[in-house]
Amino acid sequence: MGTVHARSMDPLPMHGRDMGVHPDDMIEVQEAEHETKQEVLENKEVVVQHVNIEGLGRTKEDLLGYEISEVFDAKNLIDVMKKSHIARQKLLRLGIFKEVEVVIDTSDGADALPNGLDVTFEVTEMKRLTGSYNTMVGNNEGSMVLGVKLPNVFGRAEKLTFQFSYGTKETSYGLSFFKPQLGNFERNLTLNLYKVTGQFPWSSLKETDRGVSTELNFPLWRTNHTLKWEGVWRELGCLARSASFAVREESGHTLKSALSHTMSIDTRNSAIFPKKGALLRINQELAGYTGGDASFLKEDFELQVNRRLVWDSVLSASLWGGCLLPIGGRPSSIADRFYLGGPTSVRGFGMYSIGPQSEGDYLGGEAYWAGGLHLYTPLPFRPGRGGFGDLFRTHFFLNAGNLCNLNYGEGPRAHLQKLAECIRWSYGAGIVLRLGNIARLELNYCIPMGVQSGDRICDGVQFGAGIRFL
Repeated sequence: MGTVHARSMDPLPMHGRDMGVHPDDMIEVQEAEHETKQEVLENKEVVVQHVNIEGLGRTKEDLLGYEISEVFDAKNLIDVMKKSHIARQKLLRLGIFKEVEVVIDTSDGADALPNGLDVTFEVTEMKRLTGSYNTMVGNNEGSMVLGVKLPNVFGRAEKLTFQFSYGTKETSYGLSFFKPQLGNFERNLTLNLYKVTGQFPWSSLKETDRGVSTELNFPLWRTNHTLKWEGVWRELGCLARSASFAVREESGHTLKSALSHTMSIDTRNSAIFPKKGALLRINQELAGYTGGDASFLKEDFELQVNRRLVWDSVLSASLWGGCLLPIGGRPSSIADRFYLGGPTSVRGFGMYSIGPQSEGDYLGGEAYWAGGLHLYTPLPFRPGRGGFGDLFRTHFFLNAGNLCNLNYGEGPRAHLQKLAECIRWSYGAGIVLRLGNIARLELNYCIPMGVQSGDRICDGVQFGAGIRFL
C-alpha cells in the first residue's frame, strides 16, 4: 500500500498545576483517552468526512472524483486504509501522476465528529512533455523504440504519443491519441495514424502500410472487447530479385478498409509463466464492406489452459485455429493469409515455413490449426531459488499443426479432412527465460516430424524470442 502517514492522535499535554490535576492521574487520563480513541478507530465505525487532493495543476477535479469516491464508503479504519490504497492504484493507473501519497488523519474543524477522518492524496503530476527510450522484443525480432508523450493533454487523462521504432525486420512511426471515459478507465478510445515498413524474407516480400485506425476498448462482464476500424494503403514489393512469380503477382498498391472485433477472457496469474488459469481470445475481421480492394471474412481464436502439478511444475495446453473466406470472387492477398511454423508456433520448423509455397517462397494459407502440450519445471536442483533462478524454466513440449487452402465449395467434412492431412509435428526440450512480464526467450532442442515436401526444418537447437508462444 502507499505511504500512510500516521499523525499523532494523542490529546495535547495538560499541566497539573494549572488544571489542578495530579501527575499520576494525568497519565491515567491520557492512557484511557488514547485507548478509547484507538478502540474507536480499529473496532468501531468511523466516518470519512473529507477527501482532499493536493498538488493538482492542470488536472480537472471531476476526473478524480470518480476514482476516489469509494473512500467515503469505508466504515472502519482498516476499511479506510484498504479503499485508500485502491484509490491510489486507480490514480496511478491514469498515467498522469508521478507519485501519489496517502495521509489519513482525524478530522479538524467545527464540524469534526468524534470518529471523523480526513483522507488526503498528495499527488505529483507528470511533466507536460516526456520522452522514452527502450527496446522491444517481438516474435523472433527485436527493435529500438524512441517515444515522445504528452500526458494529460486536456486535463482528463488524455494522452498524445509519437513513437518511432527501428527493428531487425520492421521500421515504423506513428501518432496516437488516447482518451478514457470518465469513471471507467477500462473503457477508452484510441486514434492512430501510422506508417509501417516490414520485411518478410520467408516470402521474399516487403510491405509498406500507411494507415489510420480507431479502437474502442471496453469490459463486459468478465470479458474484454475491442472494436476497431482500420483504413490502410498497402504497398507490396519483392524483397529480392529471386522472388517467385507468385510473389511478383501480388506486388503493387491496394486499399484495405476493415472492421474487426476481439473478445478475450484471461484468468491466468501471469502472461509469460502462468501457473494456473486459462485464456480465450476470439477475433473476427470483415474487409470490403466499408470500401477498399480487399474483401474477406477472417476468423481466428486462441485457447490456453494451465494446471499446476507437483514440485512447482506446470502442465500447459494450447490450441490455435483460423480460416479466411474471400468475398466477391476476389482472391485473398498474401498480406492477409495465415502463416505457421517457427520457434513461436510449431517448433522445429523454419519461421513461417509450413504450407503452400512457390519456388521457395511461402505464400501463407487460408486455414490453419496448431496445438501444443507443454510441461514446465524448475531448473534441476533449483539454483538461484527465490532470485535469478526463478526467471528460468525447463521446458518439454509436443507441437502439431497444419496450414492449407480450402475449397469452400466443398462441405465441412472435406475441410476437416484436408486440415487433418499432412500434419507437421515436433517434440523436444529446452530452457525458457522470462523477460519481465512482457516477453520470453526459448532455447530448445527440436526433433521435427511429419515433414512435407517444401517445408524448411530446424533439426536440433532452435532459438526463439517473442511475446506470444504456442
